[in-house]
Amino acid sequence: SEIDVLQSFAFVSEKYGYVRPILNSTNEIKVISSRHPVVEKVLKDAEYVPNDIIIDGKMLMITGSNTGGKTVALKTVGLLSLMAISGLAVPAISASIPFFDAVYTDIGDEQSIEQSLSTYSSHMKKLIYILEHATCRSLILIDEIGSGTDPQEGACLGEAILDTLLRRDCRIVA
Repeated sequence: SEIDVLQSFAFVSEKYGYVRPILNSTNEIKVISSRHPVVEKVLKDAEYVPNDIIIDGKMLMITGSNTGGKTVALKTVGLLSLMAISGLAVPAISASIPFFDAVYTDIGDEQSIEQSLSTYSSHMKKLIYILEHATCRSLILIDEIGSGTDPQEGACLGEAILDTLLRRDCRIVA
């Protein structure tokens, strides 16, 4: 079964033009013409625009209108990083990705009636966990930081969280 799994990975990689990523020690993320493998398959023949994602500093801040592209780009960075450190080929023309010790995420809204968690509380719970565990070798993905509360308070809180993670030398996509 293990050989079947490996052959399946190789087949998919060859069929869809995935490449073997270079695992680097520079903390630079560089993926050219990257594609989110799930979105690419769902859209099939629809217009799909690959992204060049280059993070040669500590943080990439993605902004723009609310059309979902920012979240897809954020998830693509995370998924391709996890694929690379798992030894899998990635959907891109070329890729160089650090070997992260962990990938932490705060993506989506997980409010819970059972646990009495609001949208804001759910985000805070995840962000507290990230702040307690992230190291200089971690990748942090945060979607809509500071959302779910007063915009001014959320902006100040978001800035403080990002400043703390930057001081730790984490790689951040937000």
